[in-house]
Amino acid sequence: MKNTTKIDYNLALILLLLFLSSCIAIYSAQSSGQYQGNFLLKQILWYAVGSGIIAAVISLDSDQLKKITWYAYGFGLLLLLAIILAPESIAPRINGAKSWFKVPGIGSLQPSEFVKVFIVLALSRLIWDHHQKYPSKTMGTDFILLGKLAAATFAPLILVMRQPDLGTSLVFIAILVGMIFISGITWKLLVPIFAGGLSLAAGILYFVLWKPELLEKYLGVQPYQFGRIYSWLDPYNYQSSTGFQLTRSLLAIGSGQTEGKGFGKLQVYLPESHTDFIFAVVGEQFGFVGASILISLFFLLIYHITKVGMETKNNYYTYLCVGVISMITFHVFQNIGMTIGLLPITGIPLPFVSYGGSSLMGNMLAIALIFSIRYHYKKYMFSTKE
Repeated sequence: MKNTTKIDYNLALILLLLFLSSCIAIYSAQSSGQYQGNFLLKQILWYAVGSGIIAAVISLDSDQLKKITWYAYGFGLLLLLAIILAPESIAPRINGAKSWFKVPGIGSLQPSEFVKVFIVLALSRLIWDHHQKYPSKTMGTDFILLGKLAAATFAPLILVMRQPDLGTSLVFIAILVGMIFISGITWKLLVPIFAGGLSLAAGILYFVLWKPELLEKYLGVQPYQFGRIYSWLDPYNYQSSTGFQLTRSLLAIGSGQTEGKGFGKLQVYLPESHTDFIFAVVGEQFGFVGASILISLFFLLIYHITKVGMETKNNYYTYLCVGVISMITFHVFQNIGMTIGLLPITGIPLPFVSYGGSSLMGNMLAIALIFSIRYHYKKYMFSTKE
C-alpha cells in the first residue's frame, strides 16, 4: 500500500489566489466612498475562521462524515424553522427577506449558507446507503431513490422559500440536479421528469410576465421578485428602480474594456458592490483580462474538485465532490451571469470573493470536505482498491 495521505496544496493555492482576489476587490469597493465599515478586515477574519473550519473537518474520514450527516441536516432544519418563528428583534427582515439571525458581537448569520453543505452530505449519504441496500437496479428502486433525494431537498427548500430566499432555493435545486445525475438513476425515469420541470419553468415564466397576481396569491411570491424578471428583460426601462443595479453593473464592466481602468480607479457608482456585484468591481478595474483571470481561477477550482472525485475509488467521496461542484458552479454561473445581464438578479454572492461571513464559511465548509477526501486518500499498489 502506498499511503498518499497529505494536505491538498494545489487546492490550498487556488484558495489563496481567490483570497487575494477577494481582498483586492473588497478593498477597492470600500474605498469608493459609499461605505464606512472596514469590510476587508472583516473578510480576512472570516477567512481565518474558515481556515479553522477546514482544520476541524479535515480529520473526519468517510465513516465519521456519514455518522454526523443526519445530525447536521436536522440541526440545519431547526435553524431554518427558527428563522421563521423568531421575532424580528432576533431575525430581522432585510430587503423583504427574513433570512438572518442577529448575533451580538458578530453581526448577521445566515443558516441557509450552511444548510447547502448539509444537503450535499445528506444526499450523498442517501445515495450511498441506497446502493448498499439495492445492489441490483430496477425502475422501482430508482424511483425510490429519486423520492428520497427529492424529500431530503424539498424539506429545507420549503423553509427557505418561506423566508423568502429565491436565490438559495435555486442553489438547493442545482445541488439536487447534480446529485441525481451521479446517482445512477436511469434516464428512462429522468427524461420525462426533467422535461416536465422545463415545461413547469416555462409556465411560471408565462405567469410572471402575464399573470403575476396568480403567483403572488397562490405561491406567495413577492412583488419585488417580479421586478427582477422585468428589469432583467428590459433593464434600461427600469433603471430608476429594479433595473438600477444591473444597468450600473453593465456600465462598470463595459467601461473597464480590455485592460481596465487600473487598481482603485472606480468611477461608476454601484451600491453593494462589495457583496453580490463584486465581479463588476473586478471588471471595471482590470477589464476583460482581469475578469478572465478570475473566471479561470474558478475553472481551476472546479477542475481540481472534479479530478479528486474521479481519482478516488470511494463512491461516497465521489458523491460529495459532485455535490460541492454543483453548489459552487451554480453560484459562479448565476452571480457572474446576473452582473452581465445574462441571468436575472437573485442575490447570490460570488463564492470566496464577495464579502459575507455566512457565505464564506459555508463555502469553506464545502471545500473542507474536499480537503478531507484528499487527506484520507490512499492508493494501493497493484490494486484498484482504496
